[in-house]
Amino acid sequence: MHKLPFSSSSIKCTRPFQYLYTDVWGPSPVTSINNERYYVLFIDYYSKYTWLFPLKYKSDVYSVFDKFRALIENYFSTKIQTLYSDGGGEFQALTPLLSKHGIEHLKSPPYTPEHVGSAERKHRHVTETALTLLFYAGVPLKFWTYAFQHASYLINRLPTPLLSHQSPFSKLFGDTPNYRTLRIFGCLCYPWLRPYSNHKLQPRSRPCLYLGFSPTHHANYCLDLSTNRMYISRHVIFHEHILPCKSANTPLTVPPHILEQFYPSLTPQTATTNSSSKSAPHLPSQHLSPHLVIPYPSTTDPPSPTNSISPPHLNNTPPTSPLNNTPPTSPLNNNIPSTCINSNAPPSQPISSPNIPPPTHSTQHPSTCMNSHASSKPLLSPRITRSKNNIFKPNPKYALHTTLQTPAPVAPTTFKQANLLPHWRTAMQEEITALHKNQTWSLIPPDSTQNVIGCKWVFRVKQNSDGSVARYKARLVAKGFHQRPGVDFTDTFSPVVKPTTVRIVLTLAVTHHWPIRQLDVNNAFLQGTLSDKVFMQQPFGFVDPNHPSHVCLLHKALYGLRQAPRAWYCELRTYLLASGFTNSKSDVSLFIHHTSGCLLFLLVYVDDIIITGNSESTVLSFITRLASRFSLKDLGSLSYFLGLEALRSSSGLFLSQHKYTRDLLSRTNMQDASSVPTPISPNDHLSLKDGAAPYDPKEYRSVLGALQYLSFTRPDISFVVNKLAQFMHCPSTLHWQAVKRVLRYLKGTTHFGIYISAHTPLSLHAFADADWAGDTDTRHSTSAYVIFIGRNPISWSSKKQTTVARSSTEAEYRAIAGATAELTWIRNLLKELHISPPRAPTVYCDNLSATYVCANPVFHSRMKHVAIDFHFVREQVANGSLRVVHVPTHDQLADSLTKPLHRKLFLSHRSKLGILPGSLCLRGHD
Repeated sequence: MHKLPFSSSSIKCTRPFQYLYTDVWGPSPVTSINNERYYVLFIDYYSKYTWLFPLKYKSDVYSVFDKFRALIENYFSTKIQTLYSDGGGEFQALTPLLSKHGIEHLKSPPYTPEHVGSAERKHRHVTETALTLLFYAGVPLKFWTYAFQHASYLINRLPTPLLSHQSPFSKLFGDTPNYRTLRIFGCLCYPWLRPYSNHKLQPRSRPCLYLGFSPTHHANYCLDLSTNRMYISRHVIFHEHILPCKSANTPLTVPPHILEQFYPSLTPQTATTNSSSKSAPHLPSQHLSPHLVIPYPSTTDPPSPTNSISPPHLNNTPPTSPLNNTPPTSPLNNNIPSTCINSNAPPSQPISSPNIPPPTHSTQHPSTCMNSHASSKPLLSPRITRSKNNIFKPNPKYALHTTLQTPAPVAPTTFKQANLLPHWRTAMQEEITALHKNQTWSLIPPDSTQNVIGCKWVFRVKQNSDGSVARYKARLVAKGFHQRPGVDFTDTFSPVVKPTTVRIVLTLAVTHHWPIRQLDVNNAFLQGTLSDKVFMQQPFGFVDPNHPSHVCLLHKALYGLRQAPRAWYCELRTYLLASGFTNSKSDVSLFIHHTSGCLLFLLVYVDDIIITGNSESTVLSFITRLASRFSLKDLGSLSYFLGLEALRSSSGLFLSQHKYTRDLLSRTNMQDASSVPTPISPNDHLSLKDGAAPYDPKEYRSVLGALQYLSFTRPDISFVVNKLAQFMHCPSTLHWQAVKRVLRYLKGTTHFGIYISAHTPLSLHAFADADWAGDTDTRHSTSAYVIFIGRNPISWSSKKQTTVARSSTEAEYRAIAGATAELTWIRNLLKELHISPPRAPTVYCDNLSATYVCANPVFHSRMKHVAIDFHFVREQVANGSLRVVHVPTHDQLADSLTKPLHRKLFLSHRSKLGILPGSLCLRGHD
């Protein structure tokens, strides 16, 4: 069954307002400056004239239509005969009003938008025109209602073939619009401000942003660039060659999710704003004013989006210094606030070779950077941390050109691209050979009952810690997202060892001078056997010529399958248990072997393994046995593990993510940024309601996820990363500026990491702290703790508390409870590792009242509502499993994980946390 065909409309109109189409658009992904998220259209079928009214809520349609009806009856001395809409609740509510005034109400059937095609098509026309206005001028999206009203104003004055090349305005009013007063939307303007002055010494005008024509006032909307105040003035001087929001900074790529939510298919149109000598009737309210659109008549063609953001010499040989590459900006830019700096510009298409995949970020070839915007994502937003005269930041396009002398190899993204290069063909053949050798599948005839999933090739250039190419890896990956629960998979699990477990085991190994070896299992997932029947298409490029239509019945777990990590883990676990290992209850990715005084610890992170023990011969013997069961590579002593670089000396082990940090800075084009001493300014108070323009959540989450992984060896950024993660659902440009400050801090500390000393006692102690009511949005407190074995940090956390604390004592007490819970888990883990700390762990707290609460039933009236945590900590203290000791605030090492600190105190805490430069550690610092 499918939809039946639609016949052409048989409606015949002989006068205006005989048929009126209406529809509501929204919600907008961006709330307007006036808190509107919807708009409603009224379209006269006779003249195609459109009225557009912004709405805060859909329910506002009733009051808007009632005023609109009265306006039409008064101005045109006629009545609306028929209103055509969909069956939405906002239009159902109009039934009593329509019946009262004798207006026929026709509604389209459910899920039949074709019946109101005029309104649906008008939505697209208005949306495409309005977005062109916004992105061409770089105006922030929070002004979208002004652009949409102006778009409808122009469209009503645009000749259309449907009316024999008349405009809707001419058809309705019988007159020709006046195009001479049209102005470019988003241009610089200077309104006469004498009516707004409070005294005679105030300026007669200020630089403003033109946001369209107000038919209600027969005047212009002018936004003050310094105060964000809106002026409505008839006396305005326009500078249409200057677009303040575009010239304020390098334009940004428009986030794709914003485009998709405004309208899925966008065809850019050149459009500007205007005023007309004769206007349609308008309601008294400013927000009920119909504004419509027409292209701006110009003797020269407007520059394309690409040309408009590129300096004239872009196609010539670029200068050698990035600092001299930035074209001089207009003096006006120095006065432009964040209103325009947080703008969006139209996206441009990347240029890619048919043989080589499109480069991404910092790996892009210089010539491609100069001729495309493949890297011009929101990550390339201008650095606006300074605003000084005659000081220009380097343009990211030129920075890429001048710094990437030897770009890293770029992996292809499709089989067609990879098949053109010999080393990738070899890599694919090696993968197919391994799959056949492992009997991964068998070919069977297809069946209609089978859920056949697809597969694809994934290519990756594996690099050494110094950035050199280790090998070219081609991997066949199943499209597991097409699997159906209960049909071709049931349980899922991935063996990922906890970071704290890794640091504890490494601390024990370094302290006891044990060997630490690293293993890499070849095609680990193929070692797992499937218990579910999974059918897959044959891999592209390697289809069996004798059975081209057959499908693969998978016997082994292929990468990409939902159950693949679990199948591999079960296979490995079965073998290890049979070899005498026990599975840790504290961390299931840790396996322990203890017999006759011999200790072996094995850590599993998917297909990467770390093994250590108190006997080097036993370690090497077990690696040999493991290699006889699974195909693996012995990578020798631990040096580079999942982005972690390990440098060992006689005095300890230095863990850093130097290469990972450099790659992140390169990916975000911050490798040439100036460094800062702290990751967050003590004056920064980040909030959800900062009023800044929204930022692309996809790019924001991508970079923040990388920063979270970087905190594996960098507790000094834990607080700011946790704080910024609270805005992942709705980041703004101010939040993005805070992310860039973290990157600038990392730029100056790329060589820093944590140092694990070999000469330290195995005693447990922790620092717990809280910032009471530090979150300005919710007034929740921030808890933090840092746990040490001797002088080596092994676990840390910075986290917003889930409830509001009534006092600083309560907030600090909850922080102690969090540290106590982690200490309890660590003690259980150490017991499994056959390590006994010499004494009970100590928690240091700088709140004296909180230390009293831990040991005595005091402050009952203030603490009775936190009884669960109260009894948990007190029980640990009472039975001697925990000590809580007061420490002065300046010695509270967890302080830097709860709030921003000034430079001197932050650097002091950073050093005491064991975060040191590699050069200092390798010189034998202890």
